[in-house]
Formats: sequence, C-alpha cells, structure tokens
Amino acid sequence: MTGCRSCRGRTGEVVLDLGDQPAADYFPAYGDPGPDPVYPLQMWLCTSCGLAQLLIDPTVPEEPRATEPVALVEQAMDAIARVAADGWLREGLSVLEYGSPHGGSWLPFLGDHGLSAGADDEGADVVLDCFGLMHKADQAGALAERASRVATGGTLLIQYHSLATILRLGQWNSLRHGHYGYYSTTALTAMLATVGFAIRSAWHFDLYGGTALLAATRIAESARQADESVNALLDDDRKRAVTDPHGFRELQGRVVQSAAALHRWLSEQRLQGKTVVGYGAASRAVALLCRAGVQKALLPAVADASPAKRGRRMPGTDIPVISPDEMLAFRPEIVLLFLPDLLNEVRARLPQLEVAGGRWVVAEDLI
Repeated sequence: MTGCRSCRGRTGEVVLDLGDQPAADYFPAYGDPGPDPVYPLQMWLCTSCGLAQLLIDPTVPEEPRATEPVALVEQAMDAIARVAADGWLREGLSVLEYGSPHGGSWLPFLGDHGLSAGADDEGADVVLDCFGLMHKADQAGALAERASRVATGGTLLIQYHSLATILRLGQWNSLRHGHYGYYSTTALTAMLATVGFAIRSAWHFDLYGGTALLAATRIAESARQADESVNALLDDDRKRAVTDPHGFRELQGRVVQSAAALHRWLSEQRLQGKTVVGYGAASRAVALLCRAGVQKALLPAVADASPAKRGRRMPGTDIPVISPDEMLAFRPEIVLLFLPDLLNEVRARLPQLEVAGGRWVVAEDLI
C-alpha cells in the first residue's frame, strides 16, 4: 500500500499488529500437512481522514464457504423495518445491492416492502451496501462507484461493523486479510463528503456487538441535516478516540492477554479431563487460535454448519472442521462458540448437547 486506501494520504500509524497469520478464508484439506503460508496482518490508521485499514494483503481471496447465520437474516429484516418506518424506504422505489461476498441478501425482504431490484447497468433510488465495501482494496474507488449509482434524489445505505465497537469490546481478531476497511462514523463522514454525500440518519444494531447502518444523500440535493442518531454515533467515536492512534493501545494490549487466557483455559479443561470442541470455523477464530498456539491436542475439532468447510482444517493448525452431528458424537462437556451471535441459533438447533449435560461457552467471554 502506497498511501491511504481512501484519501491517499501518507501519514498514519500501525495501530494493531497480529504478526504473521494464515489467510483466514483458506481452509486446507485435512490431509494437507502444511505448513500453511503466513502473511503480515496489520491495521493502519490514516491520520488524515481517520480510516482504519488493512496495511497490506498479499493473499488471494478464496471462494466463500460460509453458511448465513440466522442472526444476520433477523438483523436484515429488523433493519429494513426500521428504515422503512423512518421513511427512507417506500413502495415503488428501485434498489441496487452491494452485498458481502460471504453471502446473504436483503433483496427478498426489500421486495416484501414493495421495492424492486434495479438494473445492474443503471442507477437506483436506493443503493445498499451491506458489509460489501470493506472487501474492496481501493476504498475511494469502491465508494465512488456506489455513490455514482444513486439516482437523483436517492439514498445510499451503508452497513458496517463499528470501529468504536471493536475498540470498546477489544475485538482485535476482527482484523483479517481481505477486509480492507474498519469504519467509524467519523471516517465515513469524511469519505462520503469526497463523493458529495452527507450522512442524514443512522440506526444501531447489536449484531457483532455493535453494527451501524447509515443513510446518506447528496449534499447538493437536500437541505436535510443529520439527526440525533448520527450525532450519537459521532459522540461515541470521540469517546473511543477512533481517529487517534493512542486510542488503539488497549486493543493491541488485548492480543497477548486474550490469546494467553484462551490457551490457559483450554489447558485447564484438559487437566480436568473435560472434552472441549469448538463451533464456528469463522475468520475471527483463525487469528485467535493461531495467536493462542492452540492445536488439536487442546481443541480436537471445530464444528461448522457449512458443508464446504468439512474435511478441511482450521488455517495454521491441525484442528479438523467437522459437522455438528460429528461434534455431538464427541459427547463434549463444553462447546466453545467462536461466534457469539450464533448462540440462540445453535442452542435451538442442537438441544441434544444440553440434554446430555453439555454446555455452550462463548469464547469472547473467556478472553
């Protein structure tokens, strides 16, 4: 990277360094002995525009293997209902969606509200980006493209995992190859201004510990000012010092502490003779397991709902990825859940675990 992915500025600092890590979306076949290729994994904060971003990424993206969690579907339906209730979505409007490559779409639910999909080669009344922008190395170009597709008088909607949340909860393992932008409302305000847009309203959701959805319109087309919901997010940004490198010091400190805590906890369970398996072969689990030095001896398997991940292993480890049924065959006393948003879903789908006396433990609660 030769400058900021958004403003092209060259002043900034590395604010989070996870060392060399395997690509989080590359799941080798279980029979592949490795070693897996590793690459530097660092977050750089631009001190000109405030965008936190992936410093370099020499990896090659793999095809998505994930299965969309129920929590994401429920959040999409909730978001659409709230945005529509506030007057931003109306029957008859056209919509163009930039979605996450990991899957999931809002279009069916938007159709239930009377909106229709716009043509791919045309503009639309509503342009929606749901966790898509972060996957683009050229942040400036990707945002400009989305803005250019908004029809006259239209709205740009952007959903993102809040950087303030990452700092507040110490979610250092949100950093991964292939995710180029980590957004604060403050940084997005500056980014949107460069393409002639301003944020008018915002909505907060509990997904991932704190997710925001922004509505922005062209500055030249509207005299509408930002409402209190936007000011609340900006106030939270100031509180968390999201544009100040000093605000990230605690996040970097959590890396060693939480990795050691996980390894210690797993070691204690083994000494007590308890069987612990994991659930959720997600990107966030990759860096955590690698930094903690966890291998099959401490965690014999990680289960996942995605059939495409089975018969493979967690990157950088010898831990196999198995099916939920295979997980139950272990008769584990504890299942370590790497994705907190899945808790209600997996408890409902796999009641056998608790019936047999097992329990779910959320990894984030340990670290």
